[in-house]
Amino acid sequence: MNDAPAGPRPPTPHLLVTAQTYRHPASPQISYTGMRSAFDQIGLLPRQLWTDRVLDEARETADPICLVRLFGIHPRVAVKYVHTAHPDKALPRIR
Repeated sequence: MNDAPAGPRPPTPHLLVTAQTYRHPASPQISYTGMRSAFDQIGLLPRQLWTDRVLDEARETADPICLVRLFGIHPRVAVKYVHTAHPDKALPRIR
């Protein structure tokens, strides 16, 4: 049985829950140390997971505007993620 609250779903099924994104009135806020201890147990840094999540979304959508809206990143950063995910489709650089 899935006890997850219903709500908007991202284009891909991998949702990253953070202290900032998890808001449920019946549950206490997630602390930084609580989140960090879970990462320490598996030897992964939260930033690595974030980067992997954005890159995975870039592979799926190939749309920098979607990345900007979904993750709140700068458009230039979003374009870099799309170019990294799809090097064969990258436009030549303009000098």
